[in-house]
Amino acid sequence: MFRSEKPAAPMNKPAEPVSPGKINSIMEGTSIVGEVNSDSNIRIDGRIKGTVTAKGRVIVGQSGVIEGEVVCQSADVEGTVLGRVNCQDLLSLKATAKLQGDINTKKLAIEPGAVFTGNCSMAGGVVKEMDPARLRSENAQRPEPAQAAR
Repeated sequence: MFRSEKPAAPMNKPAEPVSPGKINSIMEGTSIVGEVNSDSNIRIDGRIKGTVTAKGRVIVGQSGVIEGEVVCQSADVEGTVLGRVNCQDLLSLKATAKLQGDINTKKLAIEPGAVFTGNCSMAGGVVKEMDPARLRSENAQRPEPAQAAR
């Protein structure tokens, strides 16, 4: 009459990384040629020539260099990526980032100072060309920032 069994977890729950709180790390001074696969997050401060695939976040530190494709859930780039980036969620290019290649992502954040050369495709978004006259009028209407007196 009474069952001690717990109901089964819903089947449509998204898959979580095997090690959600852990980060794999490729340290500065390490070079890898070939494929790198991770079931969780990975931080790269060394050099990789090949494909990097992660089910979690890929973090490329300031000294990190990837020459090849990156496939991941999300990514933070502070170093250099030379190749295609396929990101399912958010790709964040920090101020020190240098990315040369095509991007396919859902969301993109680029800090001032970051360098990006290539094409970007964002899922679900429509690319609109900005009217140069509108840009000039918007910039002209903005007040200059206040200067602090010394």
